[in-house]
Amino acid sequence: MIEAKGLTKRYGDKLAVSDLSFTVRPGIVTGFLGPNGAGKSTTMRMILGLDRPTAGEALINGRRYSSVHAPMQLVGALLDAKDVHGGRTARAHLNALVQSNGLPKRRVDEVLAMTGMTEAAGRRIKGFSLGMSQRLGIAAAMLGDPEILIFDEPVNGLDPEGILWIRNFMHALAAEGRTVFVSSHLMSEMENTAEHLIVIGLGKLLADMSTKDFIEANSAGVVRVRTPQVEELVAALRTAGLAPNLVDGHIDVLGTTTDAVGDIAAANRLTVHELYAQRSSLEEAFMEMTRDSVEYHAADATVGSAQ
Repeated sequence: MIEAKGLTKRYGDKLAVSDLSFTVRPGIVTGFLGPNGAGKSTTMRMILGLDRPTAGEALINGRRYSSVHAPMQLVGALLDAKDVHGGRTARAHLNALVQSNGLPKRRVDEVLAMTGMTEAAGRRIKGFSLGMSQRLGIAAAMLGDPEILIFDEPVNGLDPEGILWIRNFMHALAAEGRTVFVSSHLMSEMENTAEHLIVIGLGKLLADMSTKDFIEANSAGVVRVRTPQVEELVAALRTAGLAPNLVDGHIDVLGTTTDAVGDIAAANRLTVHELYAQRSSLEEAFMEMTRDSVEYHAADATVGSAQ
């Protein structure tokens, strides 16, 4: 379990993280979301003792990471896949970690196989693609067979097969009862991967809830209905005090339920061919939640030459 208690980090006049408190529990994949500059990487670095908090503390199973006797057996982390010695081979890199952390040598071959890197074991890291570097970083994180995993943007550079692999891999780790804490800017992937979300903006906690609840809390409820009697149903919905909108041959109705729309159609003897609740995506819900917490906003502009 990971606990942040009032974590605060200031760099000079800049407040990167402000009184941040949350708990990452075992057995599920917890996503860590926020716009650029929100403080995600700083928070992860404080959890791992790489940055010292200005105030507050981060605990891993009730202890600070710096006090853990065998850190790689408790926590596996991937923060920067390219932050490795490029002149070493993948195997040499993993061997160095095994030796320096007192881990069994057999783990090198095991994690290479686990991450699909066996055939690349003898290649120098400087020639790796970003996707291969990500796989090597995950292999290194798994060397100690840790109960807690922390991944910062682990799907960067992975092809579709690799993305599916890391998604299933994280689900499998959580199913074993491990704590899995992962940040990503790929909202579609987080929607498929994370069961719980911690969302921050400008260093402050914005949400700490299940992915399902987050989407529902930050989405406008839309009921979509298709009927051959469009004008009649629109009139009936307006009479009932609703505000229907025509969209691509459908009728969209905000702030109601499928039951209510179906009852109105039935009461007016109108035919309905399709009726369902339109679910917002995690990306749409995230943009709604964080629209006031973005550090940099691009100006609206038209691409083209200046006149």
